[in-house]
Amino acid sequence: MANVGTLHCDSLSSLERYNHDSMNIDLSLPLTSVDENSSTGPILLLTQLSRLVNRRSTPELLGQTLKELAALSFLRDYDETTQQALTDGLCIDANYCVLLLNDLESADYVERRRDPADRRRHIVTMTEQGRSALRRAEAAQQTLEDEMLGALTKEERATLAHLLRKAIDGQGTASATTGVSVSAH
Repeated sequence: MANVGTLHCDSLSSLERYNHDSMNIDLSLPLTSVDENSSTGPILLLTQLSRLVNRRSTPELLGQTLKELAALSFLRDYDETTQQALTDGLCIDANYCVLLLNDLESADYVERRRDPADRRRHIVTMTEQGRSALRRAEAAQQTLEDEMLGALTKEERATLAHLLRKAIDGQGTASATTGVSVSAH
């Protein structure tokens, strides 16, 4: 059946989770250049880069929202997954996941069906239209990535991606002390 990998954010309140409102970043805040020798830490630098990405990853560019792209990317990586696993994997509120899936279902990008083994659960799969939309959005996102990370060499980009994945994967180790568990099922 499904190969399900999830990030469990059970200990976070719905206000602390990635949700519909928390991604609405104040775009009026100025972005300033950061001196390489400044004391600005990596989290602040990631936040600044995230703001730039959010500003430029418009539905017009992607053909969908960045949140929809994240959901479709997860569904590509975990072909058939439960709605709960998608909620956990994206670290979003369950109610927001329902709204997100409603939009994706309306666009014919995903299908939800009851799990025959447990009728309380929904299984989510991506449709062929969803796969096509994901390919188009990822091509647009790649163009944006090339622009935004153009100052980095191919090797530096690979290192950056590796380090970011390592930091995310390291949250599983941190879960013992923080109560936030990150695991793959």
